[in-house]
Amino acid sequence: MTTRPNILLICTDQQSASAMSCAGNVDLHTPGMDRLAAEGVRFSRAYCTQPLCAPVRSSFVTGLMPSATGVTGNKVSMHEELRERSLARLVGDAGYRCALAGKWHVPGATPQECGFEVICDKDDSLIPQASAHFLQGDQPFFLFASFTNPHDICQLARSQQPPQGPIEAPPPVAECPNLPANFQEPAYSPEMLRYSQRWNPSVYPTEDFSPDEWRRLRHGYFRLVEKVDAEVVRLLDALSASGRERETLVLFMSDHGDGNGVHRWNQKTAFWEEVINIPVIARWPGVIDAGRVDERLVSTGLDLLPTLCDVAGATAPDDLPGMSLRPLLHGDNTTQWRDELVVETTSSIGEGPGGPAVGRALVGERYKYSCYSMGRWREQLVDLQADPGEMVNLAVERRHQELLSHCRRRLRARCDATGDVGGNMVPV
Repeated sequence: MTTRPNILLICTDQQSASAMSCAGNVDLHTPGMDRLAAEGVRFSRAYCTQPLCAPVRSSFVTGLMPSATGVTGNKVSMHEELRERSLARLVGDAGYRCALAGKWHVPGATPQECGFEVICDKDDSLIPQASAHFLQGDQPFFLFASFTNPHDICQLARSQQPPQGPIEAPPPVAECPNLPANFQEPAYSPEMLRYSQRWNPSVYPTEDFSPDEWRRLRHGYFRLVEKVDAEVVRLLDALSASGRERETLVLFMSDHGDGNGVHRWNQKTAFWEEVINIPVIARWPGVIDAGRVDERLVSTGLDLLPTLCDVAGATAPDDLPGMSLRPLLHGDNTTQWRDELVVETTSSIGEGPGGPAVGRALVGERYKYSCYSMGRWREQLVDLQADPGEMVNLAVERRHQELLSHCRRRLRARCDATGDVGGNMVPV
């Protein structure tokens, strides 16, 4: 067994952690993802740094929060100086051949400027074949296989053709997935989220969807996940055929999730669990015990870079807020680990009377505290153990004020530690 493995990073786009059959979802079948979970470790409490494509991908390549990379929206450029310390440059300096297959979406920096050679365009069907050619050879490799789906759910919600190709038409409603148990909007739901829907009907065309329309949309989402899983299977088969499977760490994840009907929400930007809790699975033959589920808190945008630098023998910057997952890959239960993490968001409604429409969330082992910059009921506090569907906002109950104050202080402290001025909106 090699001590410095090849690295295959597989990323889907807009996939919730629950959108896999290995996570217990009976509305879809994902044999590729299930194979990885059966042969490796699944991190059930992994979170994105921001539930939007460009910001979280800027975290992938820098190991920093979006507020630190400068990419707070899909069209906001990354700070130029961060290219020199990006993930592929660091791993490449350690002797790896680094390549990107598929989607990039880090504004202000090309893949080449960040150390990747590009081996195929943004087309899911091309990634496995292009990767099969790349996997040949003797040099250690780092391949970022970046798929687009199930992101095509954005087009389906707008009754457009999915860019990555068609899927089957929805069956009769009685055969579509049921509505989620937390389909209804909860009392004291953050009003800023509804502002987003009303101000951006092209992004959120679902505000007036009927239950039947939601069920058909959920059907489409699960078919898109299955569609990309089929490409994951092809990619894993190509790795196996290359003869380099046992020398390769495979890390599977998504950039962020999708509302998929919870609280009548589609797309991203909100702090609902289905939007920010994402799949992360790692397989490393001979190192990772097969079939484990790890419930420790993982921040993909912060932890990816230090993890890959660790396993590749690369030197990571000293100022990174993330942690290497390597001890967790080895099943080490003695390593001191985080008990909370921060997620950021920026709403596309832009500037309001009180300034930018932004939000910050503190995710803990049991509670999640969220704060938005505008609207009624800006704060939300939920008990994820007792109320996993996030239907009860404890922030409006007097008996939870001590806990609320504690979460406010912790969120402000975490934001201060990374220089994030967005934490200033959190009540003192």
